[in-house]
Amino acid sequence: MKHWIKRTLFGFAGLAVVAGSIAGCAGHRHGWGSGDSAEFRTRMVERVGSKLELDAAQKQKLTVLAEKLQAQREAMRGASGAGDPRSQFKALFAGNKLDQAAATRLVDEKTTAVRNGSPEIIAAAADFFDSLNAEQQQKVRDFMDRGGRRWRRHG
Repeated sequence: MKHWIKRTLFGFAGLAVVAGSIAGCAGHRHGWGSGDSAEFRTRMVERVGSKLELDAAQKQKLTVLAEKLQAQREAMRGASGAGDPRSQFKALFAGNKLDQAAATRLVDEKTTAVRNGSPEIIAAAADFFDSLNAEQQQKVRDFMDRGGRRWRRHG
């Protein structure tokens, strides 16, 4: 594989980890606010923004990415229209046999939601990452190397 293709794929994978971390945190409020996703998103953008020392334009691009991720998360949760994803999954095992038709429908619905939302997320992630300078991009890579664990307090 050509070197630039590998770098591009690794870059998107890295952004997916960062984006996934932001989206994953959206489900765990850690006592912030009253469950308002907009408030939480604002706090996350401020936290990431301070760690990466983002300027106003970069923060705006990160905000757009966070909004796209939240929309994707909501699309995934609401894809089948049956409410709680955990209960949907448990319902597959409720009878004597696995409901294969329902499992297939559930997978198809979730896959469609991901497929439909992915281009916007990829574009927003690329727009954000491409706006970072080399030092900021390295901080993102370092964060990914730690498996998405917390930003270090000292740097």
